[in-house]
This record gives sequence, structure tokens and C-alpha cells, in this order.
Amino acid sequence: MALRAHRTNLVNVPAATLCSEAYNDEPAAPAHRRHPQRTCGIVRGAGPKPRMRLTASEIFQRYMAELFGVNPDFSGAEGPDGKRRFRASYLRLLKGWMFDSNRAEGAVLKGWVESRFGLLPTFHGEPIRRFASDAWAAYGEQKQSTRFHNNNIHLQLDLLYEFCQWTIRRGWPDAPMPNWASHIRLYRGFKVFRKHHIVARPDKRTAVLRLNNLCSFSIDRDIAGQFGDHILDAWVPLPKVVFFRDILPRYPFQGEGEYLVVGGDYRVGVSLL
Repeated sequence: MALRAHRTNLVNVPAATLCSEAYNDEPAAPAHRRHPQRTCGIVRGAGPKPRMRLTASEIFQRYMAELFGVNPDFSGAEGPDGKRRFRASYLRLLKGWMFDSNRAEGAVLKGWVESRFGLLPTFHGEPIRRFASDAWAAYGEQKQSTRFHNNNIHLQLDLLYEFCQWTIRRGWPDAPMPNWASHIRLYRGFKVFRKHHIVARPDKRTAVLRLNNLCSFSIDRDIAGQFGDHILDAWVPLPKVVFFRDILPRYPFQGEGEYLVVGGDYRVGVSLL
């Protein structure tokens, strides 16, 4: 069986609860213990102003650029000599994840979920089943990569998550669920079902799976089908949504319709295309 969770985390919902099937049925929004939510203050000026109309997304990205010296074009900030320096950024991690979630960028993102929510990864390039293993050692080395694990990268991801949750609570054009919803229906395509960590199999069309601590879903079943003939159909608690493309609509991310979701034990529907 795959690893599950640490005994402690940095939010007000225990890790064992967050990764349980029961939490997914009745979710509660996790709050960070170490600092209050700041997103509402960041985007308070998102409303119309004389001579300037900035969206919440634009204000958020300007704030992140100023605070962490990161730019949407990945150029970094200028040093005293006028040259631009590489700086780790949430944008680089998202771009790397969407290219290949099993590289160093993906390890840093999974490491952030592990640090904040307490959920352990079950896969990074290969299955991770115990701490004393080559798979765990390789993951640990990559998640501490000095190329991507610098520039307060965990704080950047905290703010990205808070901005994502603020957007969900506030609503946005073409949102796929009503404002009062607690879950969003998402899909995940795959090729070989038996490679998943199966916790329970009530019937042929239903399974409880232990998903990786951070994983990708799609809002579009047809897009999910591009990754395999088998489709997982999950009702994902909104507090577990870390990122989706609509919160940064002007950024040219690949993977349209992709949602990054905190994992754990999920009851899912299983079907064929």
C-alpha cells in the first residue's frame, strides 16, 4: 500500500482527515496556521478605477512580481549590474508540471503539498511505497533542488493557493459550478487501471483510489480521454483545488482545462471511453 500522510501539517485540518474519503464527502476549508490569508488584501483594488482597470489576476501577478522579483516571461529581476538573474517562481513550477510532473518542478510542488497539508506522495517517476527506498530518496533530492527550491517558493505557492481559493469563492465568468457548490466534477484519463493504488472496489464502476498528493484532472471528459481509454470521474472538494488556468487567463499555459488537485483517498467512477 502507498504512503498516506504525516502526523502533523501546517493547516487546521489534520493530515489524516484531509487524505480520507470522508473528508471528500464533507470538506472544510483548511487555513494556514502560520500566517493569515492575504489574498483579499492583495486584490482589493481589483474593481474599476479612474484611468485604469486591472483584473484580479493582473493585480495578483504584479504583486508577486514585485514581492519575489519574478516576471511572467520568466526573465527574473535585474541585479545591480543590470543583468537578469534566474529566480524560482510559481510560474516556472506550473510550466514544468504541465510538461512533465515527474521532474524537479513537480517534486517541489509535491513537496509543498507535503509540507502544508501533510499528504505524502505516492508516485514520482516510480511508485513510492516506503521511506527507506530509492524512490523516496530520489524524490527528496529533487524536491530540495536549489534551482527551484529558493526565493521563498513555498510562500509563493501559499499565495497562489489562496488566490485560487479566493477566486473560487468569488466566482468567475464561465465557472463550471454555481457559487454555492462545495465540489467540482473533474475527470482523469489513464491507460492501465491496476497501476493505481486501489483502497476498495465496491463494484466494477466504482473504486476508492489513493491518488498522488498532487495530481492533474480535467474539466473536460474528452480532454481526459486523450490520456487513456479509462476515465476516472471524481467530485473534488473545492478546498482541494490548488490551481486552474482560469485564474491566470492571460498566461499561455498549455493543458487547457487542467486542474491541480490535492490528492488522498477518492471515491471515483470508472468507465471506458
